[in-house]
Parts: sequence; structure tokens; C-alpha cells
Amino acid sequence: MRAKTISAICVVFLLLSASACQKTDSSNAGPESAPAAAPCDRACLEGYVDRYLDAMLAHEAAPTLFAPECRFTENGVQLQLGEGLWASMVGKGSYKFYVPDMETQQVAFIGTAREEAPRNQPPSSVALAIRLKIQDGLITEAEQLVIRPESNLLDPSRPPAPSVADRIEKLGSPHPVYSEVIPEAGRPTREEMIRTANAYFTGMQKNDGKGYYPFTDDCHRIENGNPATNVPLAPGQEMPDPLTSTVYSSHWGCRQQFESGLIYFVTRIRDRRFVAVDHERGVVFSFCFFDHAAGKSRHFKTPDGRDAVEGPTEPWTWQVAEIFKVENGLIRRIEAVLHRSPYGMNSGWSTYEQGMSDEIQIIR
Repeated sequence: MRAKTISAICVVFLLLSASACQKTDSSNAGPESAPAAAPCDRACLEGYVDRYLDAMLAHEAAPTLFAPECRFTENGVQLQLGEGLWASMVGKGSYKFYVPDMETQQVAFIGTAREEAPRNQPPSSVALAIRLKIQDGLITEAEQLVIRPESNLLDPSRPPAPSVADRIEKLGSPHPVYSEVIPEAGRPTREEMIRTANAYFTGMQKNDGKGYYPFTDDCHRIENGNPATNVPLAPGQEMPDPLTSTVYSSHWGCRQQFESGLIYFVTRIRDRRFVAVDHERGVVFSFCFFDHAAGKSRHFKTPDGRDAVEGPTEPWTWQVAEIFKVENGLIRRIEAVLHRSPYGMNSGWSTYEQGMSDEIQIIR
């Protein structure tokens, strides 16, 4: 009888101990076991851009929006949140072009803002290209290009040059083609969309007129708010022939420009970082650099024997944010903002080897 009683007491003790262990495990689990924030949908990701702009305007990087280790660059230079445009922004602009990527939880953006101007002049308009990485409900990475109007620091009373942002805002809003949904049955994979967009860079780099140029017949390109293709002719002006001309023309369409072989002066397109894909709408967003080596690279002969002299006379680099609309394996529309940078500039997000490479980088 005594043995049975002792056995029963032991069983009860073991059950109570197991229960206590379970409670201890649960109470000590800590924040690591807390459920992760739900992935963002389109509206949620676009909302992070709006909140980011609001924070920059308020000059306050709140811990409720930014991870403690959030990394930030402006124009390829790593800064602390609070520096760069964060210190000088005085207003938001009207142009807003969002490219949300629900798969990678990143969102890219081209838009405009207002920056403080000297000596009681009205605020300067600046163009913006932004990428944000969202993880567990917080921004962990933020990079931006800020394209400012040229100013004369020695004579601030001199009116500034025309603003890229002003030209972009005259567009009103992104072209409706960008919001058109690609039918799911005919929708390429995101990787195929990226390869199609990358063909644009490959075809332009040391362009010879003989490459693969996947453009629709109505393809059009906007750069810094200005049309770079299909520019109407002036009254009485004749359309130059892309196959015989020795001068590159903005009157031509996308394919005609590439088939002319006259963009050879773009000596290298590197650090091709594809950071956001709106798979549903066929929109691809990329950061990259266009190098112009100048010198001998300006003087070249096309494969059919035409002698040409094209391109900048001094070495310099465009730091570029570029958006592509891809349909049925072809590029239909392109929109880009370009920031003039020192020759060989790096993005601040790539190694030297990646920054000098023309290979595709898919950023996740």
C-alpha cells in the first residue's frame, strides 16, 4: 500500500514538473519567438515610401519606422540618417512613381521634393530615386539619388539652371501604360523580365548596331523629364537616316537609335542592380552607372564603315535609376533619372568588383 502511494506521488510530481517546464519555456521565449510582421502588399509598400518622405521632411528618423542598424546612402555615399537631403528638405513634390516588389519586400520610387534655397529664393525642386528594404515592419536599407539643379555658389543671386524635377513634374504623373496589368497567362517570370531590361544596357554598351534590341515599335524613353526618343521634327526638318547618319538623333525611336550603331561612346554600363520588379504590371526598376571614357572612345567607326565622333569630351559617369515596362519579352517604355558623378563612382552597395562588372545583380 505504501509503495503504491509513493508511486502515485512520484507520478504527480513528474506531471507538475513537466507543466512547470512548459510554462518556463513559454515565458522565457522572448521576442525571438514573436510572430514576424506580415508581408507588405502593394499599398503597404507604397505607404513606406510616403512615411519615409514624411520622416525626411520632419528631419526625424523615428525608431518605429527604421531598424537600429538601417543603412543609408545618398548619391553613392554612406551617410547617417539625418544627413544629406534629410537636413535640407522643406517640402514634397507632386510626381510619384512607385515600383513595389511584394516578393522581395522592397519598394523603389521616382519622385520630386523641395529643398531649401539661398537668400530668400523659393525652394529648389529636386528629383529623387529611392529604394527601401522592409523587414519585420521596419526599414533596414535606404538608398537615394538626389538630382539637384545646378547652382553658382560664387554668385547665389544668379538664377539656377532649369531643374530636372520641374521637367519631371510637367509630366503630371507616370504614363498609364505602367499601371496596365500583364495577363497572368502571358506574364514572363520576374527573372525573364530582368533579362529583357538588361538587354537594353547590353545593347547600349559600346553599341555597334548589331546586337539584340528587344523594343516594341512604339517604345519611348524619358530621361530627366525630357523625351530622349521620338522627338518631333521642326517644320521643314527632314528625318535623318539612322543607317547612314554619323550623328546620333533623339528624333529616332528606341530601335532606330540602337541600330544606328552611334551610341558606342557609352563605354561601360556597370553595377547593374535590379532592385524591384512589379511582376503583375511588368515594371522593372534598376540602378546602374553609365561610364563615358572620352578620349579615343569618342572616335569610332561603325561596323558598316561610317566614321563618327560622339560623346562627352571629358571622362564622367551618369549614376542612373531606370524603369522599364516589359510586355511579351519586349521593352515598351523607359523612364530614367540621371545624376552626373565623378568618373568610376560606386553605388555604396557593391564591392569594387561588382561595381565594375556588367553582370546582372538581382537585389533581394
